[in-house]
Amino acid sequence: MEIKIEHQPSQEHLHNLGVFAWDIWEKEISKFPWTYDSQETCYFLAGNVIVTPDGGQPVKMGQGDLVIFPAGMSCTWEITSDVKKHYFFD
Repeated sequence: MEIKIEHQPSQEHLHNLGVFAWDIWEKEISKFPWTYDSQETCYFLAGNVIVTPDGGQPVKMGQGDLVIFPAGMSCTWEITSDVKKHYFFD
């Protein structure tokens, strides 16, 4: 299971996905465990995060990144600057 990151995707790609119609999630600096029951695609409007899959390597992501988290993945989220993102669960 791997986290897929597209850095600075084009506005056209984001519009084709319908990103700007997705719900928004915001969270302050914090650290917490998370498990994905279904695949999540998200686009970071602000903030920086280090996501460490259980038994895996830390992955950095943040503002301007389009990220896909696989269903069934357990991880730890460490928000290093306040996050605001659009998100969609498949």
